Amino acid sequence: MPDKNPWKPVSSQRMYENPWIVVEEDQVINPAGNQVTYGKVLFNNVAVAVIALDEEDNTWLVGQTRYVPDVYSWEIPTGGSPIGEDLLTTAKRELQEETGLSAQTWTPLLHLHTSNSVTDEEAYVYIARDLTIGTPAFEDSEDITIKKIPLQQAVHMATEGQITDAISVAALFRISLFSRVK
Repeated sequence: MPDKNPWKPVSSQRMYENPWIVVEEDQVINPAGNQVTYGKVLFNNVAVAVIALDEEDNTWLVGQTRYVPDVYSWEIPTGGSPIGEDLLTTAKRELQEETGLSAQTWTPLLHLHTSNSVTDEEAYVYIARDLTIGTPAFEDSEDITIKKIPLQQAVHMATEGQITDAISVAALFRISLFSRVK
């Protein structure tokens, strides 16, 4: 592992921004010493996701149509944490908003970079246990279907390509391994 980053920034220009992302175009010197153009997407939020588990190892998935890939997607509850907001606070809010659930016990499960070649997006995933059922509070951009299923069925859906959201797949595979190790 190198001691320092071999990429050398020369200049950066902001090309676009909205409340969720910033797109920049950088001129950089690559590790081979050549000047190249590098595009990057910077996120204004940190992704926070939750695998909620009841006493029988059932979990909750949320289904919704995702605009950019134009697909209906089954996912674990996920939302954006504004930079500087406590991640667990976000996890609790997103679980309640998308499923109506609240939890007494929270365990960190996973930290990952979702597409580290062109974005700085990070994701954190928690396990929520000791659940209380309540009423969801969807945002106006959400048209969500909620599904309670056995955790192993959700893992199977990810294995079979029925769940393709990267954060959900990584989290389900991780918890599947975590469950076997404990």
